[in-house]
Amino acid sequence: MIGPFHLRPTGLMGIVAVLLLLMTTMVRGVASAPPIPATKRITSDGGFKQHLHFSPDGKRLLFTRIHKGKMGVWTLELATGMMKPLLIPDPNTPHFDAHFSPDGKSVIFVLDILHGTDGKLQINRCDADGKNSTVLIPHKAFEESPRWSPDGKRFAWVTTRDGNQEIYSANIKGQELRRLTNDNAMDNNPAWSPDGKKLAFSSSRYGNFDILSMNADGSEIQRLTNHPSVDMWPAWSPDGKQIAFTTNRDGNYEIYLMNADGSNPRNLTQHAASENYAAWSPDGRRLAFISTRHGGHDIYWIEFP
Repeated sequence: MIGPFHLRPTGLMGIVAVLLLLMTTMVRGVASAPPIPATKRITSDGGFKQHLHFSPDGKRLLFTRIHKGKMGVWTLELATGMMKPLLIPDPNTPHFDAHFSPDGKSVIFVLDILHGTDGKLQINRCDADGKNSTVLIPHKAFEESPRWSPDGKRFAWVTTRDGNQEIYSANIKGQELRRLTNDNAMDNNPAWSPDGKKLAFSSSRYGNFDILSMNADGSEIQRLTNHPSVDMWPAWSPDGKQIAFTTNRDGNYEIYLMNADGSNPRNLTQHAASENYAAWSPDGRRLAFISTRHGGHDIYWIEFP
């Protein structure tokens, strides 16, 4: 049986007809499958990496790296492939999840002031060359995932000061704090829309982690994904039309892309490895991510035409 009906070829012409039907079906199946975009490997050291962010000029990447047993923020010069630690001097304590300011002059990041076996997370700010690190949000609870607003006037971050993960915002001096989410579930992974009017984020308020959006003041929360899987780490495209995110809905972690309203989700990476932490280049032509497809944790990117 082929499809919902029987074919009974008779003679040579019948056999040819069946073969043509089979070839047509195969071609149609291939044509309907989404193409796998071109992917380029950027690093090859295999060391543990997280949290990617392009500089506003697209010439550098910030990322978290564990090197010689120490977790810190590193930079990658894309023209030369040179990697180096960001902070000068080295604070000799874990620091991670860094984000460039829109003008490229500052970096905001998480500093872990170790206290026994428990971390004490705070938000710090430094110059783009890694110097002059100062405290922006002192440790009150777990303070993490800082993200500059596109106009550079405020930043969002995740804090547990209310007992669970919630999203707050503050001005660039760490003042005028505003609580944006208020739910018993975990709300995390904030990502600004390019116009600064909205934030996408991850939330467990529906039982599993989904991608939601809200206005910059925390109003009008909308659910963008609705799937019994883990959807996290949204990243808004520079033109505001699409959101990349991490999901395990295919059994392993992949980078998906959907329209900004949550429609048309599709698998971009289509690989058996673990893929995470999508980050757009400023021109929207590259989508970087961390992958284990060669055994370690390396940076790759998808190139769009």
